[in-house]
Parts: sequence; structure tokens; C-alpha cells
Amino acid sequence: MDQSSKIIHVFSEKGELSQNIKGFKPRAEQLEMAVSVDKAITYKKPLVVEAGTGTGKTFAYLAPALLAKKKTIISTGSKNLQDQLFNRDLPAIKKALNYTGKIALLKGRSNYLCLERLDQVIAQGVLGDRTVLADLSKVRKWHTSTKTGDFSECVEVAEDSGIFSQLTSTADSCLGSDCPSYGDCYVAKARKKALNADLVVINHHLFFADMVVKESGFGELIPNAEVVVFDEAHQLADIASQYFGQSVTARQFFDLCKDINIVYRTEVKDMAQLGVASDNLQKVVQDFRLLLGDGNVKGNWRELYTKSAVQKGFSLLQEKLNFLSEVVKSGLGRSQTLDSIFERIAVLKNMLARLQDTSITGYCYWYEAIGRQFGLNITPLTVADKFGNEMKNREIAWIFTSATLEVGGNFDHFCQRLGIQNGEQKILQSPFNYAEQAMLCVPRYLPASNQKQTLSTLAEMLLPVIKANNGRCFVLCTSYFMMRGLAEYFRENSELAVLLQGETSKGKLLEHFIQEDHSVLVATSSFWEGIDVRGDALSLVIIDKLPFTAPDEPLLKARIEDCRLQGGDPFKDIQIPEAVIALKQGVGRLIRDVTDRGVVMICDSRLVMRSYGETFLKSLPDAKRTRDLNKVIQFLKEIQNKENKK
Repeated sequence: MDQSSKIIHVFSEKGELSQNIKGFKPRAEQLEMAVSVDKAITYKKPLVVEAGTGTGKTFAYLAPALLAKKKTIISTGSKNLQDQLFNRDLPAIKKALNYTGKIALLKGRSNYLCLERLDQVIAQGVLGDRTVLADLSKVRKWHTSTKTGDFSECVEVAEDSGIFSQLTSTADSCLGSDCPSYGDCYVAKARKKALNADLVVINHHLFFADMVVKESGFGELIPNAEVVVFDEAHQLADIASQYFGQSVTARQFFDLCKDINIVYRTEVKDMAQLGVASDNLQKVVQDFRLLLGDGNVKGNWRELYTKSAVQKGFSLLQEKLNFLSEVVKSGLGRSQTLDSIFERIAVLKNMLARLQDTSITGYCYWYEAIGRQFGLNITPLTVADKFGNEMKNREIAWIFTSATLEVGGNFDHFCQRLGIQNGEQKILQSPFNYAEQAMLCVPRYLPASNQKQTLSTLAEMLLPVIKANNGRCFVLCTSYFMMRGLAEYFRENSELAVLLQGETSKGKLLEHFIQEDHSVLVATSSFWEGIDVRGDALSLVIIDKLPFTAPDEPLLKARIEDCRLQGGDPFKDIQIPEAVIALKQGVGRLIRDVTDRGVVMICDSRLVMRSYGETFLKSLPDAKRTRDLNKVIQFLKEIQNKENKK
């Protein structure tokens, strides 16, 4: 039996998947994708597939990859999806196909416990409140039983706990094979396992860290691959641009100063000047943060650097870093950690020099500050050349898939951003019956978005619909202002259980949402994708506005200017395609299964009043459409009646 026939059999009613995986049913779209993936692997060609929700794209790329028996990398958009793939989907399909190859899971170093850091924190004391101290004892208890050191297994501790950042190494602080704990290092073990595996599950951040920065120290992983699959591929260009650029952060300076103080107090106690120079640098870094502005800010570094106060603060930063470098230099050879710190300082000095020269074109120079932290960044306006060249130089199977890649019926925007040429392209519609299962509503009489009372008018309009549905609703907002305002209004004017993003961890919010009756989850961007709530718990998704990125966002602004200089139309070429993909992600939260039913409301009259609205509508599922809120309530009541009869 040739490979193509084998694939067709595997996905058939009497095939291995139907026989061995509970609930598996053959789907035409899934088979079509699997055949295309197999062809891409055989002929070493790029393949771009939009696979609508419910297609079963995970099995559609896993089965051909396992059957091909080639070194494969699966790269996902998030750690959650990585864990789901490795712990749920891969074991099921591996067993069904009787696959005997080795598989491995590899994450970035910030996901693993660093034994050296653990020893330091125990010796030096933990930074933070009582909760962080309590979390440390939980981590110590977990550490005695873990084989992987992967924090996702440490379920006793909240995922946003402050303890984790104190117990992980960074590329800067890691001593590598010179570390006293290297023999037991969890990062080193995970990498070794990945190098020896036939199939490795990583994430996009790690892929680009390895490809571009070579930070990960195992440059053989990607060069050895014969098949690379990118799931959630719509995120690739933005993540790639972070890695093809450069940045310096406050955390790098703070970690450096902390490590210098540890080495001064433990290994070179006679170097008093070391502690003084480190403390001076830390103070200058803190003072420099104040020059960037109050609160959470983002802006153009080229413009900010023209201010004399910023230039003065930046020069002082360089001066203190140079002085610290000289002090460390005098102790070289006395401590392995100190030698490593000297190299870290050299990297920071180079980066600061690069940030001083703002004349280089083709890059966006921008800064961001949140709380005590800040980052100064140089990001390329396009990654198409670099990523396109990587694909040309490596004639292997490159597979890109997501539920949201096409805009207005084509992949031009996606392919241009990544430099993908001559790839096969496929749009596979969702097998769900949207015309029966879902309704799309753009309400009439929406308040104009520039009115002062927009928030209260919109909240007043939405609350009766949410109440009629007994909650069971996601409200996805495009701004924190709208998110907080709507949540506050719903809390004051209803008995609904209103859950607000940020008040507890993402996982806990979803848990509460599913468990509590009459719950409404009000959230922003991080809940627009990767959230999977099936069944009766969710039957209404409300989106406050078309998700256009604010045009003053520095990176977007720079890309817009560059597009204009090249004779393009930034609104049509950049802003609309990206907003369409983001909207499709938000809308995709509603129907996750064949039995799901519900309504999506998009509270933006531009969808029906502006000519470009058609591009958005063309890219959305083919649900019933209305502008009448009474019809929405009627449809939701029908759903409830059917549920009650079950």
C-alpha cells in the first residue's frame, strides 16, 4: 500500500483512528488536509492550510508526520497547546498507529526549575510577600518528585506566582556546563531528549530563539528536521520579528545586579567596590525608568531619544555599566560566575551602543514600560527576507496551519509577511453547520464610538441580552477601559457572576466561568484565542469593536510609514488583514463542537456601513444574520428551551 492510500485508510471508518480513538469520526476536510500534508512531506514543499474549527487539524498533520518516519518539529503558538498536544493528542495517535519512534517536549528555559537558583534562593532568602514564601515551600516539596522540572506540573502553585521568576535561569545567567548542578539540570536533560527524539513539540518562541539567537545552545535541533509544522501559524510573523530584532530590558540589569551581589557576598567578599558599583548601576536603571513616563507607556524611541534629559540618563547608564565592567575585569579568573557576568556586561554595552544609533532604516525603535520594568527594542519592519531565505536554504516540508489565515478568500497577507513562495494553499471550511447552530448580529442604533457616553449606552443595550441568556457569555473588549467599564456596569446593575480578566489567573477564571451559573467573563486580547469552552456553558460572545490595533502602537506605526513609502495602502494592506484575523479568532470562541449553538454580537456599525466591512463579513462563518436584538433574544431562548428538554 503506497503512503497516500495508507493515509486514506487511517482516516476511514474502518481505519486505525476510528478503531482506536474514542469518539473519532471520519471528516472529509480532515482527510483532505492529511493528504495535502503527506504530499508536502513527500515532495518537500511548503503548504499553507486554513482549517476551520472542528476540522481536526491536529490529527490531520500528526498522522502523516508519524507515518512518514522523518525527524519532525511541531511548533505551537502557546505553552497550553504544547501541553495539550504532548499529553493528550500525541499519546492517543501514537497508540492508534502503533508508532514506536521517540517523542519529546521542549520549552524555553523559563519553564524549568533551575537547581542553582533554588539553592541561591534558599541560602539568600526569597523576595516577596508571605504568599511567595509559601509557594517556595510548595515548589521544594514538588521538586522531590518531579522528573522534568517543568513548572506546568507544579499545579499547587498559581501560574502567575512571583516565585517562578526567582527560580529560573536566563540565557544571561546560565553557567552551562560550568554550573555545579549541570549533571542534574532539567533544561539540559530536556534538550538532550529533544535532540535524540524523532518528533519534538516546541513553541514558536523557542523555534525562533534557536533559529536566530542560537541562545538555546542546541543548534542541531532545527537543522536536523525534515518536517516542520507550525500550528496557530497566524502568530508567526509577530513572534519572528521579536527574535530578528534586538532588545534590552530592565530585568537584564536587575538580574545582573542581583547576581553580582550574590557572587560578592559568597565568592569574592574582599571586592567591596563590586557591591557599590552594582548598587549604583541599579539606582541609575531605576532613575532611567522614570524618564520613560508614568504608568504603562509605549512609544517611539527615536523621538524620545531626542530629549536631552533622556540622552543624559542614557549616558549615565552607559557610564555606570562601563565602570562596573572595569571592576568585574579586575576579578576575572577568580570565579566562574564573575567571568560569565563580564560577558553579560559586554553584551549589554553593545546593545546600548546600538540603541544610540537611531539612523538605521528598516527597523522600528520603540520602548515600553510597565510598572518598574521597561524594554528598549529594535524590531525589523519585515521578516519576509530572513524567514523566506531560511525556507529556500532548507528544502524540507514546511507546513503552516491555523483556523485563521485567509483574509477575503486568499493568503496573500500571511504569505507576504513570512516570504512564503510557491506553496500549496488550501482553505478547508469548518464541518459545523453555522447556518443552524449560530447567529451573527450587528445591532442597530449603536452609539458612535467617539461619544462620551458610549460605554454606558452600550452596556445598557447589552445587559438585557446577557440577562435573557442567563449569563453564559464572553464579552471580548478591544481596550482595558471598555473591559473595566462594562464589568463595573454589569456588577452594579445585575445579579450576574461577573468575572474580570486580571482578578485571578486565566485558568482559574475559566474554571469559575464553567462551574458558576449566570457567569459573564469580561476580557481583552488574551482571551480572543486559544480558549476552548464547549457545550451549554457558553452560548453568547459579544465583541465591543472591530479589533484594529491602535495606529499609535509604535511597531504598527513604523510598518504603516514603511508601507506608505513603498507606495502601498497601509489601511488595506496591513490594518484590515490583521483586524480580520483577530476578529475571526474572537468569533471562533463560540462554536467549538457539533452540538454547540449560540450568538455572536459585534457592536461595530462599520461592519455594515463601510465598504471594507464586506471583507470582514466574507471571512466570518456563514451564520444566520440579523440586526434585531429581539431576534437574538428569541434565538437564545430557543436554545435554552432545547437544552431544558434534554
